[in-house]
Amino acid sequence: MSKRLFVSVDLGGLAEDVSAVQELFEGASGLNFVDPRQAHLTLKFLGDTDEDQIPELIDELDAAVDAAGVDPFTARFGSLGVFPSLEYISVVWLGVRTGSDQLTALHEAIEDRTVEMGFDPEDHDFTPHVTLARMNHAGDKELVQETVRERDPDVGTLAVDEIRLTESVLTDDGPRYSTVESFEM
Repeated sequence: MSKRLFVSVDLGGLAEDVSAVQELFEGASGLNFVDPRQAHLTLKFLGDTDEDQIPELIDELDAAVDAAGVDPFTARFGSLGVFPSLEYISVVWLGVRTGSDQLTALHEAIEDRTVEMGFDPEDHDFTPHVTLARMNHAGDKELVQETVRERDPDVGTLAVDEIRLTESVLTDDGPRYSTVESFEM
């Protein structure tokens, strides 16, 4: 049996602020918005993981947090961006104004430990972000492009003092997340 897992920083405390940013894109057809109550910043997507690996994974993530040498910090979220480009949008995201260095240090330590365990290495550079929406079709691509270019929302700050190993269960109503384990800094 396996579980679909990722390592993240939970943004639940900023759900209303994330929702307000999503409203900037109101009326843009083609966007499928993330539930703002489940907003998070993914440090490492692990994918389908054998349940037998989870105890070792928990130990390795605990060691990774220690190895990163990051103390609790405050992250400020703001700005907008897209992946992979404004010409071909698949994801609309919220950026990180402060705290990127700490988030990157956590990501790198987690990446090192999980790749050693046999998980796939990332195939792109780490860009700390919070997914706001996925673009299913380019119906209102111009509206999305204009909003990303012209708007620069400041969403707020969040005290980051833990990361989470999170399970994602895919349902017809979208993914459902639950915390497998938390790791304090």
